[in-house]
Amino acid sequence: MKQITLLPADTYKVINKTIITEYDKLVIVNLYQPIIGPLAVSLYNTFISDLDKYELMSEEYTHHHLLIQLKSGLDVIKQALKSLESVGLIKTYVKLNNNQNSYIYELYSPISPNEFLNHPILNVILYNNIGEIEYKKIVDYYKKPIIDLKDYQEISSSLNETYISISNKMIKNDNIKQREQLGINIKESIDFDMLISSIPKNIISDKAFNKKTKELINNLSFVYNIDTLRMVDLLRLCIEENGMINKDKLITTVRKYYDFNSNGSLPTLIYRTQPEYLKSEYSDTTNRSKMLYVFENTSPYDFLRGKNKGVKPSSRDLKILEYLAVDLNMKPAVINVLIDYVLRINDNKLNKAYIEAIAGGWIRSNITTAVQAMERAEKEHKKNKQRVFTKTNEQLPVWFNKNNEIDKIDDKEKEELEEILKDFR
Repeated sequence: MKQITLLPADTYKVINKTIITEYDKLVIVNLYQPIIGPLAVSLYNTFISDLDKYELMSEEYTHHHLLIQLKSGLDVIKQALKSLESVGLIKTYVKLNNNQNSYIYELYSPISPNEFLNHPILNVILYNNIGEIEYKKIVDYYKKPIIDLKDYQEISSSLNETYISISNKMIKNDNIKQREQLGINIKESIDFDMLISSIPKNIISDKAFNKKTKELINNLSFVYNIDTLRMVDLLRLCIEENGMINKDKLITTVRKYYDFNSNGSLPTLIYRTQPEYLKSEYSDTTNRSKMLYVFENTSPYDFLRGKNKGVKPSSRDLKILEYLAVDLNMKPAVINVLIDYVLRINDNKLNKAYIEAIAGGWIRSNITTAVQAMERAEKEHKKNKQRVFTKTNEQLPVWFNKNNEIDKIDDKEKEELEEILKDFR
């Protein structure tokens, strides 16, 4: 779908599809906020306050109203909208118009604490984001008290013991408000046709792959970064005698596999590609602009795989990407620039100590965009070109500060640029 530009003058209405209680708001702060951030929570609450006194629908506002309420830029608000959409708290619709687009934001309830704290993705991400001590406090807060009733007997009255019915007329009411939940929004990452065909039919039931099982498999694939073929191997270990999949065993098996291959580190959520509010305007067709587009619209994993000519990055290289994205909270486009720069000047090798030294300086300088990273790399290279790690026969990136017009670079550079771009088209 073509990218839609959100403007302050664009209008919106909020429609409440559920029943939102004060308890729900507390759940969102305790459980969702550590994942989606405080601005997204504030946006959700702003939508609630926009509703009429019956909490059904809002009047029509412009997005300038949100800018005033949240004291934030529109690009930051767009990212908050995406966060709410991805965890199933809102659903967004748009009606396109040449002069002024109209949006509808549907509000949905959070899932219950029990569902959240047993969810294969959200539970793990929450733990990783807040740490063991805070996580234990939250679990204790939502635990039910255990009361010993063995010496008690139930004496509660039933309805027909207390009342009698004097009417047989059936009354039916449609479209009554009720709690509605979406759950998190994850696009299918598993090829289920391949997965199902890879398991012998004599050991798996036709009913095994129902909607909930597929959703679980897809969720596990996403959070633990497991491809279809590897998932087939793990699923085979979880098929019961009746041909059904033991879901609890599957979750445990996948986690054990991940623990073994990640030295016990927990998965977390990071932006797959550069957030929209940190992207650039592409106003020309120079090599620099083409590379800028690649940096900003490719995940670090896919970028490195492209640099490897389609070969999956090694576990060592993946740990470097994880360090940059999770430990340093470096933005995806900045990681891509750093990886490209280091590979070019370091004989196609990712030296962890060297990368850490550069990355530390970039973080302290608050570099968050690809343009800032490219300019910093050029400046640092010029300043440090006499140091021992700089090779006399090094090849600099084609986006370095020089004439980048297609007809002004040599054939080798042109071929390299086209090869890089081809990998990411």
